[in-house]
This record gives sequence, C-alpha cells and structure tokens, in this order.
Amino acid sequence: MQPVRAAFIHSDALERFHYPPSCPFKTERAAMTKHILSSIGCYTGASAMEIPPKALEDAELLRYHTKDYIAALKRVSEGEFSAGDLFYGLGTDDCPVFRDLFPYARLAAGGSVTGARLLLDTIVRYAFNPSGGYHHAKPAAAGGFCYINDVVLACQELAARGKKVFCLDLDVHHGNGTQEAFYGDPAVFTVSFHESGATLFPWGGFDNEIGEGRGKGYNVNVPLLPYTDDDAYCAAFKEIVPPLIDAYAPDAIVMEIGMDVLSVDPLAHLKMTNNAVADLLPLLMRYELPMLVLGGGGYNPESTARGWATAWCVLCGRETEYDMSIGMGGVFLGSSEWQAGLRDMRIYTQGEEKRKVNEHMEKVVEAIKKSVFPLHGIR
Repeated sequence: MQPVRAAFIHSDALERFHYPPSCPFKTERAAMTKHILSSIGCYTGASAMEIPPKALEDAELLRYHTKDYIAALKRVSEGEFSAGDLFYGLGTDDCPVFRDLFPYARLAAGGSVTGARLLLDTIVRYAFNPSGGYHHAKPAAAGGFCYINDVVLACQELAARGKKVFCLDLDVHHGNGTQEAFYGDPAVFTVSFHESGATLFPWGGFDNEIGEGRGKGYNVNVPLLPYTDDDAYCAAFKEIVPPLIDAYAPDAIVMEIGMDVLSVDPLAHLKMTNNAVADLLPLLMRYELPMLVLGGGGYNPESTARGWATAWCVLCGRETEYDMSIGMGGVFLGSSEWQAGLRDMRIYTQGEEKRKVNEHMEKVVEAIKKSVFPLHGIR
C-alpha cells in the first residue's frame, strides 16, 4: 500500500492560542491557510491528511533548550514575570509575555517533531507544519517572536536516527538560532536565504559564515539586498542549492518557507511573490526525499496564508498554473484584494535597483562557490 503523500500538521487546539493583539505575529495564519484550502477542495483527500501535533514534553525540549530557560517560559506563562527574565529575551516587543506562551510554543513546536516522526516512519513523504519555523530561539533565549526552536528539534530528531539533514531556510530573516545549533555539525547542512543582516534583524547571516571545525562548509548564507525579486532569487537558488544537495546526498530535507519574503510584508524589504517558493518546491521534490516544510514568518496574514496554501497544493501534486491563476479566484478565497487565484501576480524590480540586486547576487554566488563548493568537491 502506498503511503499518503502529505500531512498537514494542525488541530483545533492550535486555534485557541494567540499572541497579544498588538504583536505582528499572528497564530491565526495556519487556520486561515486551512480555510482557504478547504474552500477550494484542496485540503485533504486521497493524497493528503490532517495530523494533529503532539505537545513536546520537558525531556524533549531539553534536548536543545536549558532547564532554567524552560522553567522561565513556564513561569512567565503563569503570570510570574520578573526583570531577570529579560536576560532570556522575554518581555520585549518581539517576544512578549502572555498566558498562552508556553502551551502554544510547546504544541506548535511539537508539530514539527510530529512531522519529522511521520517522515521517519515513512507514513508520508511530505509533512507541512504552518505553525512551525521558530528559527531565532536559542538554548536559553527567545528572539524574533520565537520561544522554542522547533527547527533545531526536528533536525535533531532526524539526525538522531542517523539521517543526514539538509536544512533550507527561505524565511526573510536569517535563521540565526538554527545556524548556531549546527555550526560545527556536519550531520545537518544549513542553508539560509534571507535579507542581508546589514538591513534586517537579526543583523547577521553573511556569506563568510560557513561553519567551523567539523562543520566547516556545512553552513551557507545567501544575504539578499532590499528589492530582490523572484528572478534574482530563483537564479541564485538554482546555482547554489542543487549542487550542494547533490554533493551532500542528504536523507531528508527540512525547509522553512516564511512568507515574509513577499513584497507586501510590512517588516521586510524584498520584492518577491509567492511564485518563487511554488516554482522552487518542484526542484526539491525531484530528489524524492522525505521533506518537512515549516511556516515561519509572514506579517501580512492574508498573503501569507495564500502563499502557504499554494505551497501545500504543490506538495500534494494538485497545483497547475491554470488552476491557481484562473480557476480559483476571489469568490473561493473570500478576498476583495486579489481575485486571480492563489498565485500572486508576478512583479519585477527594474532600473538601477535591478542592477544593484543582480550585481550583489552575482558576488554572493561567486563567494559561495569559491569558499564552500571546493570543500565538497564541487567544481
């Protein structure tokens, strides 16, 4: 019997939790994605199913996070906040303290570990947790709306079973917590495409950060200029990622697809559309590897949900250019802003900005080919 192709990791329990209303991070995006997919008949079926996440136990959290930090998360979630918790990154504008904090974080992160286990048990080939992707959290510190680093925990779950993991982060923000976790570990090859740390939080992730010790050459950063568009992004992706996958020969892919790369996102400066991820996913799917896909950022909730819905349709093998661009319009999506289906209208950077973007991208690609490719025998 052939396994179900894809699992959407979600449950009603996730929909009960919310960050404070003033926070740009909206947990509602996952439910919005499900609603879009359900309204067009592309949520579940013969090739796809919904799987509920399992909240992580303390012992599972302690595989990466410290005991004191987990205790602090529990304490502040119960309303006991002190000035000392600021040292854990808690109580800031981007990591507010609220009563849903710990139960939501352990359940959302549990969705990613649940997905990793589905892949390990060959129940599905692809697992998608739109409520995952908290790549800024560190062992004893929150950051960038992230409290528990599910990306690290999911990669650890796969690596613990002897799997070589290719961790690809397409969120607009550099995956600094994930990079730090595996900077010296060749068992997880980390690649991050993101807006440059010269212009965006977390102010790092430059192309000369390539790992250290046994992990040297197993960390790649592709920093992007503001106004980078789909064309420049996809061209760099195709030059960098397939050769690295071919050389590394991973057993599984973990991929974060934050929709804060979109031109409409209020917290970043790229000029991209959801077509980029939709067009690049098939390149990865051709490897026929188990793949865990995580949500991540995205601060225009409606556009984020539509982008994730598009990605899900690609993973399930139910997307065609005609279906997405013409056949599933605003009536189904319940949107007055965009009436042409799940895929965005394609837009392009032009003029002097385009020249700067292309020149920068060429320099970054060449730097990576010079510093990293030879370490893997890529010529």
